[in-house]
Amino acid sequence: MIPLARELQDIVGAGWVKSGSSDLLAYTSDGLPGYRRDPLLAVFPGSRDEAIAVVQLLAKRNVSFVPRGAGTGLSGGALADGSVLIGMQRLRRIIELDAENRTARVEPGVVNVHLTRAATPHGLHYAPDPSSQSACTIGGNVAENAGGPHCLKYGVTTNHVLALTVVLPDGVVVQLGSATQETEGYDLLGTFVGSEGCFGLVLDVTVRLTPNPEAVRTMLADFTTIDAAARATSDIVASGIVPAALEMMDAPTIQAVESSIYAAGYPVDAAAVLLIELDGSAAGIEADAERVVALCRSAGARRVEVAADETQRQRLWQGRKKAFGAMGRVSSHLVVQDAVIPRTQLPAVLREIAAVAAEERLTVCNVFHAGDGNLHPNIPYNANDPDESARVHRAMGRIMQACVAAGGSVTGEHGIGLDKLDYMPLIFSDESLAAMCRVREVFDPGRRANPGKVIPVRACREWALAPAAR
Repeated sequence: MIPLARELQDIVGAGWVKSGSSDLLAYTSDGLPGYRRDPLLAVFPGSRDEAIAVVQLLAKRNVSFVPRGAGTGLSGGALADGSVLIGMQRLRRIIELDAENRTARVEPGVVNVHLTRAATPHGLHYAPDPSSQSACTIGGNVAENAGGPHCLKYGVTTNHVLALTVVLPDGVVVQLGSATQETEGYDLLGTFVGSEGCFGLVLDVTVRLTPNPEAVRTMLADFTTIDAAARATSDIVASGIVPAALEMMDAPTIQAVESSIYAAGYPVDAAAVLLIELDGSAAGIEADAERVVALCRSAGARRVEVAADETQRQRLWQGRKKAFGAMGRVSSHLVVQDAVIPRTQLPAVLREIAAVAAEERLTVCNVFHAGDGNLHPNIPYNANDPDESARVHRAMGRIMQACVAAGGSVTGEHGIGLDKLDYMPLIFSDESLAAMCRVREVFDPGRRANPGKVIPVRACREWALAPAAR
């Protein structure tokens, strides 16, 4: 056992420090299995004080670290390459739920959907709902500025976080933001949310809770062409109606879902389906639903099904939320991207993605947040096949370049992590990347928090310090 492991055991207990290769195997990858990195060791604090003490010890020993939540991320962002992995899943208390002020203060290991379950008796919910919400944690959502199907109307994580208590890499504990929503000075809270573990470790999060809507209408529209589904998406948004969610799935995705245990009754002969959800006042929702149905039919929908009850609604959503899991039946590995493009560019970019897939002899499964142009082209493949892996890598690069050329960005919610490092220069100049490095150094001048992530190494001249602690 390395000396550092013994010191960490003194803080968290012998059972909460893992250093053997078999114990660390589960932490060598995240939800994107194509990347694997070996942590120096893993430590799991069980309280706020233990987490602070761990970070302070690592600062004293000049050792780099990587914060990790549930490991559901899709960018390789929570992988520790020779660094200490700090797992935060034991810190899972809902510290306070203030229904009157519609806020909650939670520890970072609280599972996303558990917060909504706790708020439900008060007529409230936590709006950001990543597809992994039954497993992902609030701390991880903060790190990635996670979104979800309902971010079209309600916004992403940063729109619902009021305050954070964090421990900086040097061991200093600071408060960012305020539960009163009124702060002075620079918006350091907004800077920290989405920093992908590169600025420090979250100890607790104060979030805004949202009242449950009076009424909900969930619809499934199916189309014989992707262009028609994309046209319906633009028409709905252009009408002035703001759906709570507007999701698209193409034929390969539909077929993967319907052949799995998550089958939702999607038509397997459709080229694409739109899952549309409206919510709000009971007084006006029927008129909006009728308008959406008419717009879908006008765009070419074969059929528009309106969920008759909550059971049917949940079944329709199960197929969408479990689509990534269903793709595990298609192949052993999966590459997931999440570029963002203008909605008006959906038909052209989807045609380009199809052309790339054909030329590279690959299958692309598109499932994405159509309403805000957040694409998720997924490629199932065998990572043990060097030729196929090379074609996948080439295809991903071409797809990302096409999205940027259409006026888009390289990520909407999954983060940069390791996976998108090479794409950052497509949208940021050397000067912009250097400015990001300077911001990072304000929080972490020693560059020990999640080294080598988000900004290309050449821009910040990053280095990993953990091997020195062996």
